[in-house]
Amino acid sequence: MVDDILDPRRHEPPSVLPEREMLEEWLEFHRTTLLLKCEGLDDAARKARPVTTSKLSLHGLLRHMAEVERNWFHRTLLSEPEVPPIWYDPAIEDSELVPLDDADWEADLAAWQAECEHSRQAAAGRDLDDTGLRRGEPYSLRWIYVHMIEEYARHNGHADLIRELVDGSVGW
Repeated sequence: MVDDILDPRRHEPPSVLPEREMLEEWLEFHRTTLLLKCEGLDDAARKARPVTTSKLSLHGLLRHMAEVERNWFHRTLLSEPEVPPIWYDPAIEDSELVPLDDADWEADLAAWQAECEHSRQAAAGRDLDDTGLRRGEPYSLRWIYVHMIEEYARHNGHADLIRELVDGSVGW
């Protein structure tokens, strides 16, 4: 059995909460999980791609999630499609994931944290049924929260495996 990650910054939400609190707390749980998976490693370990057929690294996952936060809360919920990407380069496939040779962990971590905070602020004044537009289609804040929880949960599974391959650390 894999042990739970114990850290005062991370707690599983109570099993009974109003809908919005439940969604917000699960999203925070998964944001914190990704951060914890990246902590305690040096730069080379965070940038390591231990699955040779994959572009995924812990550092790249954090950058990817910063772009996802920006996409769903800034561009979609706030209907600001002109907001530029952070790392996206159309000439490089998966450009938030690679290359990372010159990537600065502290700067990229700060960018992700800023995007998370911006997402919180963007959602704070809206109801779950409020919508933004993506590619001409409406998306409710409720849908965005559920999608973000799913996106983080999927990538946290990747982070679990990467971390175990990098240094043997396990825990969810």
